[in-house]
Amino acid sequence: MQIILMEKVVNLGQLGDVVKVKDGFARNFLIPQGKAKRATESNLKAFEARRADLEKQQAEHLAQAQARAEKLEGYLLQVSQKAGPDGKLFGSVGIVDIVDALKAQGFEVTKSEVRMPQGPLKQIGDFPITLAFHTDVTATITVSVLGAA
Repeated sequence: MQIILMEKVVNLGQLGDVVKVKDGFARNFLIPQGKAKRATESNLKAFEARRADLEKQQAEHLAQAQARAEKLEGYLLQVSQKAGPDGKLFGSVGIVDIVDALKAQGFEVTKSEVRMPQGPLKQIGDFPITLAFHTDVTATITVSVLGAA
């Protein structure tokens, strides 16, 4: 299916690119989330008419993401969790725990912005966590897991 990208999509293209993707990817993900529209003549004309507004909107989102990333870059977040004498946690520290701890500190972060490729944290220690605010903007924070009795 041919689609027009309404915003930058990772590994697919930039705003305004006409790309061919599988039908299911377009129908189930890109179009419902507003990331793309079908590449018809009327949609192409409508897109060209709105292109300046969309580019301005995308630049604003990028600037907001960069500002949020600057505030959080290098931040040390401490999370307490019950742990055994060997340093293993009873349970784990997951995405929701990190989001809740950041909200308690006054930072607005959503679950979809937290990247934990190794999965939940199950040991006491310091771990680097990546926050992806935009396709081009990421910030790295350090999560320090402390053991509680």
